[in-house]
Amino acid sequence: MSYIKRSTIQLLRFPFSFFLLPVFLYALAFSTSINLYKALLIGFILHVLVYPSSNGYNSFMDRDIASIGGVKQPMLPEKQLLYVTILFDLVALLLSAMISMSYFILIGIYITCSRLYSYRGVRLKKYPIIGYIIVVANQGCLIFYAVYSELNLESRSLPNSLMLINAGLLIGAFYPLTQIYQHQQDKYDDVKTISMALGIRGTFIFSAILNILSFIIYYFILIEFKINYFIFSLFYLPSVFYFVKWAYACFQNPSAANFDKTMRMNYWAMTSSIASFLFILLIKHFG
Repeated sequence: MSYIKRSTIQLLRFPFSFFLLPVFLYALAFSTSINLYKALLIGFILHVLVYPSSNGYNSFMDRDIASIGGVKQPMLPEKQLLYVTILFDLVALLLSAMISMSYFILIGIYITCSRLYSYRGVRLKKYPIIGYIIVVANQGCLIFYAVYSELNLESRSLPNSLMLINAGLLIGAFYPLTQIYQHQQDKYDDVKTISMALGIRGTFIFSAILNILSFIIYYFILIEFKINYFIFSLFYLPSVFYFVKWAYACFQNPSAANFDKTMRMNYWAMTSSIASFLFILLIKHFG
């Protein structure tokens, strides 16, 4: 492998991996203490190795010719992409084993599930409910638990059930929106996503319900940690405003459910979440 092909770099979709940064920051913000070295290593494993590898493997299996998450005009994948994803997985597992055996196992579970989600021989993404649950459970609950439990290993602190549920909602409330512009492409590929099952209107309603539920749960979590719920909520006003505006546009004209507006929604949701968790991080550890 004398050089890395442009298609390989593009389809690893490094920028898109950082849309999952809020889950990591959520675990970091509510940790009882922070080991900076361990936190940086865990963040590197997830966002530079594990998530890009998962993105790349999914692209290798799908061979998309229309817009996908983070890439408007995807190139066709070459065999090199598969080899790079395998290399990334091996390095991620090696570094995870250096952190702890439990973290190694959890990352191994995540990688296995992400492969079963995309692999043509199993293709869990074909099934709207199962595929959705796999994504929410792994990208949300499992990753949050892995990061939180590892960062709090010395204090033996584990996340409570409300925190785990909200980690799932952090992904589950917005994941269907990332599929909303791909209905025709997924239908062509014999994939039925949760967004396809719900329809465009149903996707927005479903997302709104889960977001409301998430904010109710946040209220009880923040009370326990003595953090101002009102200030925390203010960080989400831009994303809520854009969500309502975009939903109204899609209800009037379904063509508004396109790639550009979906990526903009992802941007506002990620920015709001990152700002809110950085606020908690500052209050808890530096306030």
